[in-house]
Amino acid sequence: MDHIIIRGVEVFAYHGVYAKEREEGQKFLIDADLECDTSKAANSDELEDSIDYGKVTQLISTFMIKNQVNLLETLANQLAVELLTTFTDCRNVTVEIRKPNAPIPVTFQDVAIKVTRGWHTAYIATGSNMGDREGNIENAILNLGADTKFKIIKTSNYYETKPYGEENQDNFLNGMVKLKTCCTPYELLDRLKVEERRAGRVKTSKWGPRPLDLDIIYYDDIIIDDENLTIPHGDMVRRDFVLQPLKDISPFHINPHNRLNTCEMLDRLTDRYIIQ
Repeated sequence: MDHIIIRGVEVFAYHGVYAKEREEGQKFLIDADLECDTSKAANSDELEDSIDYGKVTQLISTFMIKNQVNLLETLANQLAVELLTTFTDCRNVTVEIRKPNAPIPVTFQDVAIKVTRGWHTAYIATGSNMGDREGNIENAILNLGADTKFKIIKTSNYYETKPYGEENQDNFLNGMVKLKTCCTPYELLDRLKVEERRAGRVKTSKWGPRPLDLDIIYYDDIIIDDENLTIPHGDMVRRDFVLQPLKDISPFHINPHNRLNTCEMLDRLTDRYIIQ
């Protein structure tokens, strides 16, 4: 993949932990590395087929001046996401922000933060068994699609499903969404919880009824297993209401944990919850 690299954009802005930094301001130097395919522009020799460097530098300058934060970590992350979601042909964006006049009581050249943000593929299982089930799911998908940090790629059919884990409740409607996101896995988890709360979900028993359930099934090919998040989703191999809609949109996707594809996992199931 090719790279468009801009170095040393100088901006006078008002970021810092200390009040004096936020009031008096100081110089910042910004480097940006945009990973993208430049072959179309190379063949056409037309600016419209490339990323306009002038627009990139103007966005950097405007963003640095209009926003005010305490930490370079926050600033670099937000700027990288802004570049990534504005120049959507980029696959990844790396931003380095240098602060040559940071209030440090020793001699130094500068302090800097460097972050890389990119687009990732995630599969989200959707479910609802309260109220307007399809409406709850569709509204969440629309909300995510309206967020510049997400691109909805594909959605599955919906399936009427018997309750799993706690039988004394209404049937669920289940589906699957494939999307691109520049959120980290934990940022994605938090964002999905926002949609669940927006739909009216409150904390109940683990398998209880809910207006909206959004679970991360895959995030690229990474494996995470901690107290807050498990990817691939731990119970997916036992749930036809996850595997069947996943098969609709990605039948041969390989589970990085067990190295089986969707069809193979579905064929191995004995318990069935989808109502035919």
